[in-house]
Amino acid sequence: LNCDGNPIPTIVYGTQEWTVENACHITYRDGTPIPQVTDDDEWFNLTTGAWCYYDNDPTKPILYNWYAVMGIHDNDPNTPNKEFAPEGWHVPSDTEWTTLEEYLIANGYNYDSSTTGNEIAKSIASTSGWDSSTDLGAAGNDQSLNNSSGFNAFPEGNRNYNGSFYNEGLIAFFWSTTQYNANFAWRRRLDSFNSSLLRGFVLKRNGFSVRLVKD
Repeated sequence: LNCDGNPIPTIVYGTQEWTVENACHITYRDGTPIPQVTDDDEWFNLTTGAWCYYDNDPTKPILYNWYAVMGIHDNDPNTPNKEFAPEGWHVPSDTEWTTLEEYLIANGYNYDSSTTGNEIAKSIASTSGWDSSTDLGAAGNDQSLNNSSGFNAFPEGNRNYNGSFYNEGLIAFFWSTTQYNANFAWRRRLDSFNSSLLRGFVLKRNGFSVRLVKD
């Protein structure tokens, strides 16, 4: 169930079924609470799972660090990790994000209906909430034309590794489960002024939005 207690809306894209709302649960699959961390210094020093509201404001969306996504609930290496996602679901890997991108591109979801190059930002961005942009094909340009795919990515911003909050209205960040190295993991990024869904790696201590894929 989603944050409102309703079934989580999903859409099938090719061989995958994705949630089209961000995760907002605050327990692992087995019911163990994921700690809410508001203090900046505490957030900075975490190597275990945590969540927060953007700006620590309960009216704003929920962000998770990468450790929560991976179910790393304590500092004991001998303890098995928890499952983050509800039964039947998982957080996408970097490869699963790429599969989604390639499906959308091949099926004409680029803003100019081309089927090469990554210009899918508008098709997956929400129809409101983005800082305005004059760049053709950007999520912030003529937002009423956004979201033809139904993915509905909203620019919730992020919590930086140092605890500060940034980019509300400007960027949607989503975790993958795939590590880049011991301290960094792969993510996807959607900007109000860009026409692509961008891939990159960031510190695991960042707080980002999370989507789920059906097992």
